[in-house]
Amino acid sequence: MTTRARTVTVTWPQANARRLARQSLTEDTGRSPGTASTSPARPSSPAEAVAAMLGAHAQVLSAAELSVCLRTAGSTRADVRTALWTDRTLVKTFGPRGTVHLLPAGDLPLWTGALSAVPTGTSPFPKDARMTPDQVEAVVAAVSDALTGAELTIDELSEEVVARTGPWAGDLVMPGFQDMWPRWRQVLHLAGHRGALCYAPNRGRRATYTNPGHVPLPGPEALAALVRRYLYAYGPATPAHFARWLAAPRGWAGELFGTLAGDGAIEEVAFEDSGTAWVAAGDTDFPAAPARGVRLLPYFDAFTIASFPRERLFPGAAYERALAGGQAGNFPVLLVDGTVAGVWHQRRSGKRIAVTVEPLSVLGAAHLRALEEQVERVGAVLEGRPELTVGKVTVGPHA
Repeated sequence: MTTRARTVTVTWPQANARRLARQSLTEDTGRSPGTASTSPARPSSPAEAVAAMLGAHAQVLSAAELSVCLRTAGSTRADVRTALWTDRTLVKTFGPRGTVHLLPAGDLPLWTGALSAVPTGTSPFPKDARMTPDQVEAVVAAVSDALTGAELTIDELSEEVVARTGPWAGDLVMPGFQDMWPRWRQVLHLAGHRGALCYAPNRGRRATYTNPGHVPLPGPEALAALVRRYLYAYGPATPAHFARWLAAPRGWAGELFGTLAGDGAIEEVAFEDSGTAWVAAGDTDFPAAPARGVRLLPYFDAFTIASFPRERLFPGAAYERALAGGQAGNFPVLLVDGTVAGVWHQRRSGKRIAVTVEPLSVLGAAHLRALEEQVERVGAVLEGRPELTVGKVTVGPHA
């Protein structure tokens, strides 16, 4: 008789504690003997931190800088900017969900290979604004050619794309920020996913773009690697969790997980509240102790966006106060012992940084001291002088 191997059972506190440890968001700043798989060493560079996060959301670049530095001992926003624009160990481009992210330069072939292999779904644009598959390919090729060896603003790039494709690419059919944009811009993020485009240093206050010059990995290889990395950072997770994080079709994600399970790349566990979930093969060690400590996380921090089920990370009143219609990231959040326990906001005036924190319950003396330490760290990262107020945050969610 064949005996089936026992399925590992993982509780929410175990999963949450491991995710926090792998994000360097725990009080333990180093690696304990015998715990390398659950509590890796704190990243020593911005690129290492971004790799562990699986990308830092950078629509608000100052928030990305804070996300990275809170995971990297002693670093400041200047270190992130140096990594991005001088050392080029980071790349600013279009990442998961088609949103602007910082990604490690060394991982860009993996990211572009994986993202370009994700099904795009039905176009959200009106029929008369859409592009044919041939037009999409023509635009991506034009973007790649125009940006090779060049740094162009969006208007300069638009002129080059229209010149290389045809007047149809310049038709003003896309609504954008109280203006109309040319047709080709609907595939700007796709050009990033294909590895044809990334951001270059600003020219004054204007963004510029260039060709990163990286060749994407083959799609199946890149997707398999991305799933394993996601599960290492945020597992256990279901195909639906992965699909939501990536903005991909659920059915496609389910088929992908099935293929990887058949290949022995991932394995099944029983996860509290989610039923069957998955981890990378062999990665079944979880800490016994729950998460402890206080952390301030900025807008769109990767941990709050990628961790599921969201109802456990945002328990009770936090689900109403710290989410925008169920969407994570629109509020900076206060974490207490691993769960969202409030919101916060910072306003800068010269060197002064006014930090207002709104806890959802009364903080004890130890948590207040830890909060003060976090505020000091935020000030150090942002190279300013922080002042803490515990009270109501009156600023609404980020759009």
